[in-house]
Amino acid sequence: MTRGVSAVRAGLRTGVTGAAVVGLSAMSLVAGTAYATPSGPGVTATVLYRTTVGNTDYTLREITIPPGQSTGWHYHDGPLYGLVKQGTLSHFDATCAQDGTYPAGRTITEPPGPAHVHIGRNEGSVPVVLDVLYVLPHGSPFSQDAPNPGCDFQ
Repeated sequence: MTRGVSAVRAGLRTGVTGAAVVGLSAMSLVAGTAYATPSGPGVTATVLYRTTVGNTDYTLREITIPPGQSTGWHYHDGPLYGLVKQGTLSHFDATCAQDGTYPAGRTITEPPGPAHVHIGRNEGSVPVVLDVLYVLPHGSPFSQDAPNPGCDFQ
């Protein structure tokens, strides 16, 4: 692993997630193509920046979740680091418990793997806008769909 990648990972682990996401946003001069992984009606995602270092893909996406919608149940093959730019994200784990509420300005991290199935919901009245840095094995999808684990919401 190169020194630069080690520094990025160490920085993200020590709480500068927001700075990393904002820094990558600043490097992006134009928005990229939308990729549809989000599940709820009207949920959109646009790639802002993408690079591959070794066997790891680093992708920054802006995701918008309209009021009353969700990401659908899913997990990721690598860690994610996000910054809530607008609205409030409600995050739930596979036990149906709310494991976090993230208003604008807060950061969120999501660990990888099928043991970490979750859903992000917008229970507010304004769109939730997130900048999310995906750190994935090269060629992996942004997320893996998962069935509802038995919660009375989607």
